Amino acid sequence: MQSKVVLITGGSRGIGAETALLSTSRGWDVCISYRSRKEEADAIVKRIEESGHKALAVQADVGSEDDIVRLF
Repeated sequence: MQSKVVLITGGSRGIGAETALLSTSRGWDVCISYRSRKEEADAIVKRIEESGHKALAVQADVGSEDDIVRLF
């Protein structure tokens, strides 16, 4: 069975972080991007991994084309 993966920009806090956590409760693995809040992003990844799902945090500014290309 292939995993379902969701990408959430701004996933280190607020609505993005809650969406990431909700997604895992629905069976999705998660990739979150963050611009400057590495510690918060790492904390969300840890919570997701502790729930048994895969997670990845990628530093990316969605206002930068180069960052978007690297994110994907």
